[in-house]
Amino acid sequence: MKIPHGMIAVITGAGSGLGRAFAEVLASTEARLVLCDVNQAGLDETLGSVRALGAREALGLRCDVTRLDDWQRLRKAAEAVGDVDLLVNNAGVGVGGQLLDVPEADLRWVMDVNLWGVLHGCRTFGPGMRERRRGYIINIASAAGLLNPPGLGPYNITKSGVVSLSETLHAELRGVGVRVTAVCPTFFKTAILDNGRGTNEGQRAFVEKLMKRSRVQAPDVARHALKSVLAGDPHSVPMLDAKGFWALKRTFPRGYALLASRMAKLSR
Repeated sequence: MKIPHGMIAVITGAGSGLGRAFAEVLASTEARLVLCDVNQAGLDETLGSVRALGAREALGLRCDVTRLDDWQRLRKAAEAVGDVDLLVNNAGVGVGGQLLDVPEADLRWVMDVNLWGVLHGCRTFGPGMRERRRGYIINIASAAGLLNPPGLGPYNITKSGVVSLSETLHAELRGVGVRVTAVCPTFFKTAILDNGRGTNEGQRAFVEKLMKRSRVQAPDVARHALKSVLAGDPHSVPMLDAKGFWALKRTFPRGYALLASRMAKLSR
């Protein structure tokens, strides 16, 4: 499905990785972009890129998705551009480790960013879309939110929550013309390891290897997500490995649980 030209889009975590990829894909459609990130330097790089690619307008704000006052600043900036057509809740962080051993501060941090950040975004821009009876919301979850692999408990909890809230909003808003999609990729090159906690050197090296090997990278994930939300799909699962494991879990839940328990031994 073709991406409409000239949409007004708000993208969080736009300073690198998938957020930047969304911005660049939309820039080629002459979108008007309102971008935010906690990393001002990365945000400035994205702004330069999207302007060169043809964005009709590009505005960047340094903001923290865990802060409601920052969301209100972002809403006011977006309203000055016009009615928001698309919200991409992309900002996220990673926390690994055995669930019973992860420090409480890390648990609260990942939940504030990954779950509350998405919920704040939906509650900030969703009501306006509902009132106008049109709009699109893309929430970046993860295949981890569907599969809950061991060793990533804090991250799994937040991404499962993003899937859950997205499915709920999909049901509640579809009838009024607002489409909501949860995006559930596996590994591709992002900056999440640079913004994460709780991984050792071996785990980091393993994940980096998987990221580099992936045939699906950030621009592909962004395009798949946009295609999915435009089609009204509740989920965007761009990688074949995620589709396979998700099908296995739904079809043979006991077998998948056994596989996960074996994986847990390797993750320690």
